[in-house]
Amino acid sequence: MKKFLAMALAAVMVLALAACGSKNDTADDTGDAQDAQGGETQKLIVGFDAEFPPFGFIAADGTYDGFDLAMAKELCARLGWEYEAVAIDWNSKDAELSSGTINCIWNGFTYTGRENDYTFSDPYVDNSIVMVVKADSGITSLADLAGKSVMAQAASSAVDAINENEDFKASLKGVVELGDYNMGFMDLAQGTVDAVAADLGVAQYQIANNDGDYVILDEPLSTEQYAIGFLKGNTELRDAVNAELLKMAEDGTMLATGKQFASEEFCARPECHGGKSFDEITAGLWGFAGNDEKYNPHANHEDAALECGDCHKAHENQVLVCNECHDLTLPEGWEAPNAE
Repeated sequence: MKKFLAMALAAVMVLALAACGSKNDTADDTGDAQDAQGGETQKLIVGFDAEFPPFGFIAADGTYDGFDLAMAKELCARLGWEYEAVAIDWNSKDAELSSGTINCIWNGFTYTGRENDYTFSDPYVDNSIVMVVKADSGITSLADLAGKSVMAQAASSAVDAINENEDFKASLKGVVELGDYNMGFMDLAQGTVDAVAADLGVAQYQIANNDGDYVILDEPLSTEQYAIGFLKGNTELRDAVNAELLKMAEDGTMLATGKQFASEEFCARPECHGGKSFDEITAGLWGFAGNDEKYNPHANHEDAALECGDCHKAHENQVLVCNECHDLTLPEGWEAPNAE
């Protein structure tokens, strides 16, 4: 089931809208929600970094949004729990958890390497720590960063990945730790640093929402998994959340939620399409699978109404939505809509 959770999110993610300022986002009181001990309403207080899109961020209307927060809010609605999202300083996450200001960390939180520090849910997202550089920098590999400056968010898994790769760290001019990736990409644009080390989804979001031409190096610095972190020993809350999270993966809720934050930039990522841009992928699909040259599923009259996940599935057969109206030759391994 752990593998299923990772697979369910592998094809969804990223990118929503950037934005500015807000207060805590609290769902409506469910009134009669009871915890396992009986009597009191259970409340899930989610600690998150408001500068970590697409997993957690401040939307244009000032509310808190993001893939992980949407999942947490849905989970609470299903269980009849109260929900509250609290933006925290990432450096203070342990103190916030220990004090009870929050009772979980659900925000692209790396499980790998922290297994003994928290009580974790099952991992639900596979992630990589990647390097972003300017497209014209001449840097094409991790080795090319020798003598260069690299930015990473303070107290993040990117910093951990750099520290764990001792030879790589020793080759660098230095590591600049900043509070968030918005500042990091400003420094990259200005040439203050030569590269930014970030989670894959964060890197793709920043590239899509910043001026300038940036690329992600093909070679990741490390691979890891995301999970929900609870105070060490709080197995009761973990077990309740984990059980519902598994149901959300099985019934497709997780995949559907992820689609809200998906983008062409994510779906055209290098590991799936050899570094080609979405436009390059599209250009090569006219007359796909032996069909007439006028047909291209990535350049069609329904384009504005379709999302990548309408055809491309993470844990089920691929579906050619075009065949709701047309009678096209299906690529090998694909099926028509509503196939039985």
